[in-house]
Amino acid sequence: MIKAMYTAAAGMTAQQTQVDVIANNLANVNTGGFKRSLTHFEDLLYLTKTQPGAGVGGDSVLSGVQIGSGARLVSTSKMHAQGVLAQTNNKLDVAIQGEGFFEIEGPGGQQLYTRDGHFVKSANGELLTGGGFRLVPAITIPDDATHITISADGTVSYALGDSNPELGQLTVVRFVNPAGLSAEGGNLFSATAASGDPRTLVAGTEGAGQILQGYLEGSNVDVASELIQLILAQRAFEVNSRAIKTADDMLNTTNNLTR
Repeated sequence: MIKAMYTAAAGMTAQQTQVDVIANNLANVNTGGFKRSLTHFEDLLYLTKTQPGAGVGGDSVLSGVQIGSGARLVSTSKMHAQGVLAQTNNKLDVAIQGEGFFEIEGPGGQQLYTRDGHFVKSANGELLTGGGFRLVPAITIPDDATHITISADGTVSYALGDSNPELGQLTVVRFVNPAGLSAEGGNLFSATAASGDPRTLVAGTEGAGQILQGYLEGSNVDVASELIQLILAQRAFEVNSRAIKTADDMLNTTNNLTR
């Protein structure tokens, strides 16, 4: 009876984690470039009273007797599906249509990556993220630059009389396993051993997405789907708590029999 309590408690902990992840997804439903997270669980060790296939009295037991110990969190993974592209008509807003990330120089000079293409100009004309981090490779826009154009391959240019001088090129970084990236907050990711090494590519080549000027990628959170999962997690939590109460009632009944 005590085992049932521990098993159900493990289930309650698992469902609480599920609710925590869903809450974060819903909180970021309007966060640009945000990628929803999924939880992955596994069952715990089994108490084996009779091994399946074991011989009993010359006969083989087909199913055996094994009692589980609940569930535990294995991992959370980011789902890097494309978010909705919204037109902003801001010349410095760009979105990646397809796979890949923009490379950003972090506060300590480390390499970070983002899908949020909302860029702004610094006082000296450098392109920065909304959080103030420098875009890599660095691109500086002159004060007198007008009609800034960012092509599908990331080439940045502006109008100067009858010519269109180039200021640089936005590149797209791909990973073998984007789900292995570490979320650092601020719409930023960092590479890990699980994600593989970054590959810097020209937009639109070797599987890298194309650049869309005047668009921003929204969150890929589906509110309806998250609410369904939230209800399921709540019900599962309640059922596990009911199992604990039932085990406690049965234990009380057993104790009363000995009085």
